[in-house]
Amino acid sequence: MSFLALERLRKVYADGTEAVKGIDLTCGAGEFVVLLGPSGCGKTTTLRMIAGLEEVTGGVISVAGEEITGLPPGARDIGFVFQFYALYPHMKVRENIAFPLETIGVSKGELKRRVDDVVTRLGLGALSGFYPQQLSGGDQQRVALARAMIRRPQLYLMDEPLGTLDADLRLEMRELIRTQQLETGVTTIYVTHDQEEAMSLADRVVVMEGGEIRQNGPAGEVYDWPADLFVAHFIGSPGMNFVEGEVADGCFRAGELELTLPYPVRPGETTLGVRPEFVHAAGERVLGGEVVMDEYMGSCRIVHLETACGRLVMRGGAEGALAAGGRIELNFDLKHLRFFDPQTGKGL
Repeated sequence: MSFLALERLRKVYADGTEAVKGIDLTCGAGEFVVLLGPSGCGKTTTLRMIAGLEEVTGGVISVAGEEITGLPPGARDIGFVFQFYALYPHMKVRENIAFPLETIGVSKGELKRRVDDVVTRLGLGALSGFYPQQLSGGDQQRVALARAMIRRPQLYLMDEPLGTLDADLRLEMRELIRTQQLETGVTTIYVTHDQEEAMSLADRVVVMEGGEIRQNGPAGEVYDWPADLFVAHFIGSPGMNFVEGEVADGCFRAGELELTLPYPVRPGETTLGVRPEFVHAAGERVLGGEVVMDEYMGSCRIVHLETACGRLVMRGGAEGALAAGGRIELNFDLKHLRFFDPQTGKGL
């Protein structure tokens, strides 16, 4: 049985904008689900409807088998972590964390015990006497997380909680959030536009675009077997390369490029997709390319190439810079070729 269920969930604003277009989504108890997509795709609107911060235009929201669609936010037993901390500036760290329990009349002994527990778990003991403005961004977000956790809600919602942090703090907080979620076992819905964040945190990634769910599955499945051209391009940095061609007689052909199909694909016009790490400057030549730009990324090189089949990107080892204007011979890893219908964009 699903713990959280969204059925035909829809949001239309007063100006007629349909931000969420009747989506269906279920999440299991204790699951960490990430809503991933570009700005304006509907992921934050979906989260806010679950929290009760946005009025639902249509559809049903259920948690633990009970419908909560019409309940006010305070009656939903949900912990919400915002991008911009939302801490009370006149309260010290410990007071900020304790506030949700004080509002519901928890006894002083129980309040102290629970505050002590979450302060210890999140490493906030040395900061208890500080005000939010005296803390770093990472420590402020840690306090915001502690305040959400102190209530022990049945569901956590997190809206771009690491969006304002620098790279090192993002990595530290990412590990902290996932560790705490695994320890508490609370179902968590996390919104981000950062695919690295999504892939590292999620039990399941839900890719959204234009108010719709484009793909829903484990991170590895979404990356390796994108459901359509949008997912294939959006997931990955850089995204998947595309080549327009035709399938016939067990081969894909596009100009001078001819590849044996790694699995059966229906004949006709087809879009080939191949990720940059599966384009190699070695092995049996399948296509020639001219180097446009070689980007050194520290752990790898991203090489942009002009070919007879259009612009391609190759990800290779960090060593061996390639000069712009030079020509190289390319080879594709056949096991990792993907194919799409050029009319519908759907994977084949």
